[in-house]
Amino acid sequence: MKSLITLLLIVLAAVSTHGQDITGQWNGILKVQGIQLRVVFNINKVDDGFQSTMDSPDQGARGIPVTATSFENTALKLTVANAGIVYEGVLGSDGVVVGNFKQAGQSFPMNLSREAVEKEKIARPQEPAKPYPYHSEDITFENKKAGILLAGTLTLPKETGLFPVAILISGSGPQNRDEELAGHKPFLVLSDYLTRNGIAVLRFDDRGTSSSEGDFKTATSADFATDVEAAIDYLQARKEIDNRKIGLIGHSEGGLIAPMVAARSKDVAFIVLLAGTGIPGDQLLLAQQQLIGKASGLSDDVLQKNQSISKKAFEMVASDTNFEQLKTNLTNYLSSALKESGSGALPQGMNVNDFVSLQVSQLVSPWMQYFIKYDPAPALEKVKCPVLAINGENDLQVPPNENLEAIKKALNKGGNKKATIKELPGLNHLFQESKTGSLAEYAVIEQTFSPTALAVVSDWIVKQMK
Repeated sequence: MKSLITLLLIVLAAVSTHGQDITGQWNGILKVQGIQLRVVFNINKVDDGFQSTMDSPDQGARGIPVTATSFENTALKLTVANAGIVYEGVLGSDGVVVGNFKQAGQSFPMNLSREAVEKEKIARPQEPAKPYPYHSEDITFENKKAGILLAGTLTLPKETGLFPVAILISGSGPQNRDEELAGHKPFLVLSDYLTRNGIAVLRFDDRGTSSSEGDFKTATSADFATDVEAAIDYLQARKEIDNRKIGLIGHSEGGLIAPMVAARSKDVAFIVLLAGTGIPGDQLLLAQQQLIGKASGLSDDVLQKNQSISKKAFEMVASDTNFEQLKTNLTNYLSSALKESGSGALPQGMNVNDFVSLQVSQLVSPWMQYFIKYDPAPALEKVKCPVLAINGENDLQVPPNENLEAIKKALNKGGNKKATIKELPGLNHLFQESKTGSLAEYAVIEQTFSPTALAVVSDWIVKQMK
């Protein structure tokens, strides 16, 4: 009798599960190297099966087409071919899908539920808590050239008065006003420190990200520069801002954009380059690839093969002007080169065709084409205002030696005698105190921004504004 009851319960549970509806919104948290990203799949029933989209709210991406959706015998599979993403899971009787998120040959556990999921709280002791001892105001301003509204936060040492101001310019990729990444909010910490030290700060969401309008995917560094110029125009109309003391602080790609703006505007009183680039984009990407690959444990042979393949691909991007022909040429070249070099040059478990498709889509994007071809030197040579350029000793993304030296050389060539160049010991690309500078360290380090680096930036700005 007991066996019969057990069997009956199993059958009933199976019937119950089979009868569950898979359509609707499914929420999960993807955890990668300490980073937490919310993932949302929206599944709809259509005549011949299912149709779905994927959202990545923390990256400002919504409505990403899911190319294939299947749900059979409690097994759910969703494929986003263009991004090389496959999610596979099994729907349980508790209404939770237990499965794995796969991309670029890597697999990460991720469960899905109909309920909204919250990220785990991570210790970030430097993040300021409200109420702030200064005035904070959410604002919007218009980039008339692009026809978009950008949203941000303006912090003032006091609600009334006349203050110098710094506009924060984020690094590459869609960033919100806090430049939130790896569980950190570097721009929130930086703006808080500066505002407490008498400097107003405007930080804003990148176009097409969070609360800002526009299309991030089609934009280049030159487009982002017009967003910064719109921010300057906005601040000039604020009675609390000293129009003669508007400066720019750019991190990583932002350190490339700041000189672009300063080179053509007399309204910029100073610029701070936080891990800003000084060498051409293709050279930077090759150096970055080498350092990150080495830190990740890749062999010298694989590193050499990757460098050779990437260098040739960058040369093709720099010389080809026909978009469709470039896609074809890159696809043919990368397919041939990777098959010749063997699977060692590929992410583990990923086939050549999928990898090539991903690489080509990145290489032909407007942002990447512009970045590969861009040389920061000519803009730096035209910058006449005071410049502070700092890098961390352990920076693997923007190597300090090559870039600081190139920035110094370009400023000297242009006759700028008001430059301060510093390499800060032990700091990584995010200006955290680090051991190796590895990207995997970013999330596990509690510190968001080195107090030493914060003081260097603040003290230098205060000195310039006297």
